[in-house]
Amino acid sequence: MCMLGSFIQSLLLVGVPVATVLLLLQCLRWSFPCSRRQGNSEGPQGQEEPVPEPISLPEDGASRQFQPATLTEMASFYQELHTPSEGQTVVRQLMNKLLVFAWRQVDHLGGCLLLKDMGISLFIPPGAVALGRREQVSLALVWDLSDAPSLSSTQALVSPVVACNPHGASFLKPCMLTFKHCAQNPAYACTYSSNTALLDAKVWKPLGEPGAHTSRDECRIPLSHFSLYTCVLEAPSACDARKWLQLAVFCSPLVPGQSHLQLRVYFLNNTPCALQWAVTNEEPYGGRLRGPCQLFDFMGTRGDQYLKLKYISEGWENVDDSSCQMVPYLHIWHGKCPFRSFCFKKKGTNEDEDNSALTNEIIVTMHTFQNGLETKYMEILRFQASEEETWALPPPVSRPAPCNRLPPELFDQLQMLLEPSSITGNDWRKLASHLGLCGMKIRFLSCQRSPAAAVLELFEEQNGSLQELHYLMTSMERLDCASAIQVFLNCNQGQIRTPLGTPVIAHKTGFSEDLELDVKL
Repeated sequence: MCMLGSFIQSLLLVGVPVATVLLLLQCLRWSFPCSRRQGNSEGPQGQEEPVPEPISLPEDGASRQFQPATLTEMASFYQELHTPSEGQTVVRQLMNKLLVFAWRQVDHLGGCLLLKDMGISLFIPPGAVALGRREQVSLALVWDLSDAPSLSSTQALVSPVVACNPHGASFLKPCMLTFKHCAQNPAYACTYSSNTALLDAKVWKPLGEPGAHTSRDECRIPLSHFSLYTCVLEAPSACDARKWLQLAVFCSPLVPGQSHLQLRVYFLNNTPCALQWAVTNEEPYGGRLRGPCQLFDFMGTRGDQYLKLKYISEGWENVDDSSCQMVPYLHIWHGKCPFRSFCFKKKGTNEDEDNSALTNEIIVTMHTFQNGLETKYMEILRFQASEEETWALPPPVSRPAPCNRLPPELFDQLQMLLEPSSITGNDWRKLASHLGLCGMKIRFLSCQRSPAAAVLELFEEQNGSLQELHYLMTSMERLDCASAIQVFLNCNQGQIRTPLGTPVIAHKTGFSEDLELDVKL
């Protein structure tokens, strides 16, 4: 018995230290891989630090979307997106996404949402929402390039990314989404959709929606439910792959005493929203659009775009080392809205009257072309600016003559209905001809961002009444527009007044029923 006790005692004396050592080794074994993994995770971060981490907005935004801690932030994002705007267009940056959106409530009577100057609209027909229900609907243009589809070198982005919210919402009748595209051959324009929420990782697939129609410059998609949509150019060969660009020249005002001037040329998709993006991008720098945009036939032959400086007026010189700049082909082909700039300065000569007369204006000529196609196709860009005192001063306050203003909701609805081009010309052009515009002025309006809005504003300036507009739409056989006006007249009978509160003034311009659209159009 004593021997057994001494054996157990010796076993405890040996076993406890051994167990302690084994436990310590196990702890060290657990801790070493952990610290090694931390070291490995810090290594790539150290290699990726040419750009400071806070500046990498897309990566930060993408990582934050999947963290549970950002649920409150995501809820705030969608709450901000559905802030009542009464159908008015709002430009706002939310969670590092620059969005252009409009929100409104829709009942069984239906309604429409229109993003002003963007060429994007959403029409919800009567009966799409059940009687007694009200749906909160928003239409958003996404100016975040990271949300666009991942494209190959043979695919081109030819339209904006549009989001209809709330995601997944369905209606009793199909809603009609309309936006512009810039593909030269609409047969090769393929509509895509991503059945995901705006903050989720996008999964773009060909839409294949029955009834979807792509016209010369427009996509019309009947929606069974709400999601994200865009348009991609997919041509069978590089020779057939072509899209229209618009070349926009921006610069700051040339004021007296200014010695330097920078000129920026944007290579944009020929869509209204692309030009508006450039205008918004230039606002912090005081840049203004100089002259109308020029169209450019961009081919999918993988040729980079070149911009050559050919002429500078006397008294100015180019500051840049080179007079030729290159834009990578894929930057334009994938719709990244690139730009190139030239900086000029006044030559340092004696300050006399002759020199000041030479340098108070600048004239520049540039050539732009695709690599290998300079002798076949080239566009000439001309720029001219002069010292204008009025540029540096705020515009004088003027009081225009009072005119009748269409209700905003009716204005937007008529703009949406009249904007699409009709083969017969029974659109905004025919209304313009009824207002007394000739062919030359109608062609000028066609260069505006929204020709339909310009014609409606002209009707307002002529103090036309809703009754007259209803008569015009009926004579044009645009019963859809006449019906929209009649609905508003029935709801507001006898309450239409001018901004000054005086009764509506009868339109003085006589309308000739035999005034037809210029045949040249």
